[in-house]
Amino acid sequence: MPSVAALAPPASPAEGPLAALSVARLVGNTPLVEIRHVRDGVAPGVRILAKLEGFNPGGSVKDRPALKMIEDGLARGLLVAGKTIIDSTSGNTGIALAMVGAALGFPVKLVMPENVSLERKRVVAAFGAEVVYSDPLEGSDGAIRLCRKILAEDPERYFKPDQYNNPANVQAHYETTGPEIWRQTAGAVTHFIAGIGTGGTIMGTGRYLKEQHPGVCIVAAEPEDAFHGLEGLKHMASSIVPGIYHEEQLDQKLGISTEEAYAMVYRLGREEGLLVGQSSGAAHVAALMVARPLRDGTIVVLFPDFGGRYLSTNLWLGWQPIEGAG
Repeated sequence: MPSVAALAPPASPAEGPLAALSVARLVGNTPLVEIRHVRDGVAPGVRILAKLEGFNPGGSVKDRPALKMIEDGLARGLLVAGKTIIDSTSGNTGIALAMVGAALGFPVKLVMPENVSLERKRVVAAFGAEVVYSDPLEGSDGAIRLCRKILAEDPERYFKPDQYNNPANVQAHYETTGPEIWRQTAGAVTHFIAGIGTGGTIMGTGRYLKEQHPGVCIVAAEPEDAFHGLEGLKHMASSIVPGIYHEEQLDQKLGISTEEAYAMVYRLGREEGLLVGQSSGAAHVAALMVARPLRDGTIVVLFPDFGGRYLSTNLWLGWQPIEGAG
């Protein structure tokens, strides 16, 4: 059984070993990239920097809370040999839990809406996780309810990280994402923008940045209505609100349409060379909304993952490449 200390990532890539002892040591320290073309009239004095969480080993921002919740479970004796890790997920947290579970030798059982992308289904299977599918019409809330039912039937068998209510989710971003952004911008960040799924990213990163400078503006992006195609994001007014999400800690919340987010994904690929998922598209739409009234500032927008795991979804179905391209 690995120790918690052995799981902790190095403070920076330069401080790590030449060969990582575990894939868990590779989580975090993701790069920023400046958005130089998809700016739509934003003033020259406003920088927009995207934090590319797809560079995590499991391919998304969810590697951070998955690792932290498992570390916490080990440290508190809640996760022990013989137990199975179980949780509900729309995909990325499941992939992250499956990856870390495989690395540490724990079986993983995931409850996912049946309509998550084919790529996500195949990735979690490749990591050896067992998957139970919930009603696709009930979205992530249906997965939450089914997971609770499975857990109640045999509670001693499972360790449930419970990403929607586990403070370790928020703490992961407070300890890693926030400090990385502060360091990478040399404390110049004025706005932080991220989508809302569990709320862990916006809560933890926002809290850290506010502690460094209370003037940093924390902005959340969510789908503009309950019926949307932004996989991984929650429309809070119509959803089971995660226990770790506290809207009063935000400076602003913006509703983004599915159509706007999809169109932004296509633009980011063609104009910036960044193939990202729909939640990243939504976050960048929000970033431009925040940036347009400004004359100066440094906006950091979090792109949760890359787009390769969405190529079979509605995001790309029916999409037509530019005539003559490719």
